[in-house]
Amino acid sequence: MTFPSWIAPRVLSVTRLVAGLLFLQHGTQKLIGIPATDHAPAFLSLFWVGGVIEIVTGVLIAIGLFTRPAAFVASGMMAVAYWMVHAPRGFFPATNGGDAAVLFCFLFLYLVFAGPGPWSADQRKF
Repeated sequence: MTFPSWIAPRVLSVTRLVAGLLFLQHGTQKLIGIPATDHAPAFLSLFWVGGVIEIVTGVLIAIGLFTRPAAFVASGMMAVAYWMVHAPRGFFPATNGGDAAVLFCFLFLYLVFAGPGPWSADQRKF
């Protein structure tokens, strides 16, 4: 195999890991204030539930366990977040603050179809 072909599955695994950790960070910021934030969502509010989903799916995606269903849930949550929170602020994601939501949505949708890559708990042989 040529250079890009043999390394592509490993880059998929690294991309999945980084995306999962970034998503996890959004959830920990909402629920436990790490990294520090000025606002915390009310218990059981939509933002609080979103934080729980970000933590759970972020961990699952990062370690590559139940990657496809976790990525499906995370992708759907990001689509809902974009249309409920960002789209009403304006048309362009770069100006309405929704560019990360769009990127997460489509990256997670890609993981639904591409899978976790070779370096994942889903691919581990126990």
